[in-house]
Amino acid sequence: MKLIHLSDLHLGKRVNEFSMAEDQEYILKKIINIIDSEKPDGVIIAGDVYDKPIPPTEAIELFDSFLFRLSQMNLQVFIISGNHDSPERLSFANRLIDQSGIHISRDYNGEVTPFTLNDEYGEVRIYMLPFIKPVHVRQFFPDEAVESYTDAVRTAVNKMEVSDSVRNVIVTHQFVTGAARSESEEISVGGSDNVDASVFNGFDYVALGHIHNPQNIGAERIRYCGTPLKYSFSEASHQKSVTVVELKEKGSLSVKSIELVPLRDMVELKGTYDELTLKSFYEGTSYQTDYVHITLTDEDDIPGAVSRLRVIYQNLMKLDYDNKRTRHNARISGAGDVENKTPLDLFAEFYVKQNGYEMTGEQLGFMKEMIEKIWEGEK
Repeated sequence: MKLIHLSDLHLGKRVNEFSMAEDQEYILKKIINIIDSEKPDGVIIAGDVYDKPIPPTEAIELFDSFLFRLSQMNLQVFIISGNHDSPERLSFANRLIDQSGIHISRDYNGEVTPFTLNDEYGEVRIYMLPFIKPVHVRQFFPDEAVESYTDAVRTAVNKMEVSDSVRNVIVTHQFVTGAARSESEEISVGGSDNVDASVFNGFDYVALGHIHNPQNIGAERIRYCGTPLKYSFSEASHQKSVTVVELKEKGSLSVKSIELVPLRDMVELKGTYDELTLKSFYEGTSYQTDYVHITLTDEDDIPGAVSRLRVIYQNLMKLDYDNKRTRHNARISGAGDVENKTPLDLFAEFYVKQNGYEMTGEQLGFMKEMIEKIWEGEK
């Protein structure tokens, strides 16, 4: 049984006010090509189909087109809602489209009935558990002690009565303890949303969504496939991919990744303004069209830096500085013995506290001249 594992499409997402619609359409076509080449029995989408509970029209149309392509490929598709999705909106008309092989989980109601696929090794049961919180589970099982996310998922899994005589796959969208997170994910204070991996002991493969960096949690049978695109600069070093899973006889599992190459990469560049605007630096690279975060190391701010840099770096998303002033990052405190200090002394102290270093002799001379002119004008 071969399955393609996807998650966290985040359709409709904007990054630093840039729409990702064109990039998402491009990467979904690449995924269709991979699916066509791999010829799996099923495709899993483990939550966060959309970036918002009420997605924009273009995101809905893009997902509709993607599902239509999948429905033409004679395979089964299993989709759950994530924490960014509205389960009610995502599962609209799910009983009708079940007939086309597209299976979308409903809002959690205390019951998870598996879909069964068959191959030469027997049954594979696919359990679809959407994103849940303790409160979601407690309302259906008031007699169970459900205080934590681990309690919630363990209770939901126990009620599935998973048989160990067949191969079992669970599709879910949670934060499993030990996963490496990124800035673009929603993080609960103190790790309160942690789910212990032991709750999935009865499954041959755990298809996870929610974490953007592809990774295994312990064994390869518990896996986050990651996002198909980079959605923050904290993901700049990630290698995005599609996960391909094969289950043979009970206990036999193989997992591989197929690299996804985006329309535009997300990169971070650092240097002085003069260095980054040299043709020898950017020519022959994709930096001019990539999504770029630039950190300038110039000690003085460059006037109109964003607009000037965008002449070269068309998709400059973010600009900041790394210099003595920004590293100092000290709060400006009281000036102390003000009455016994000259205006130049006070300004010099202020300058050090703001910038982290003292004025040059030339700057001191300039300020002294300015202060004297102001004082003369007030006499």
